[in-house]
Amino acid sequence: MYHRKLRRPTDQRMAMLRNLTTSLLKHGRIKTTEARAKETRKFAEKMITLAKRGDLHARRQALAFIYDETVVKNLFDEIAPRYADRQGGYTRIIKIGPRRGDAAPMAIIELI
Repeated sequence: MYHRKLRRPTDQRMAMLRNLTTSLLKHGRIKTTEARAKETRKFAEKMITLAKRGDLHARRQALAFIYDETVVKNLFDEIAPRYADRQGGYTRIIKIGPRRGDAAPMAIIELI
């Protein structure tokens, strides 16, 4: 499976993606670079799919990945039922142009 390295060692990259996923599920939308948004989408969609399963094992798997327990509770109680009839594609990435300073391509990732 291909993944972007994002110029970080594995542990730092995974910590960053866990933080981005937690923030996305907490706030509903976040602003980040396009590459980070595309990687975050994979993990966010996996977490929502786990929440749709709704059993204890899925909840424990989500708790192992997401840093904030209140976000996991919100994910299972409010976010997952919203996507009960949807088969994937829970996030949207909107490109918003280059960042001032280093001209990195920026994007907004949000829950649909």
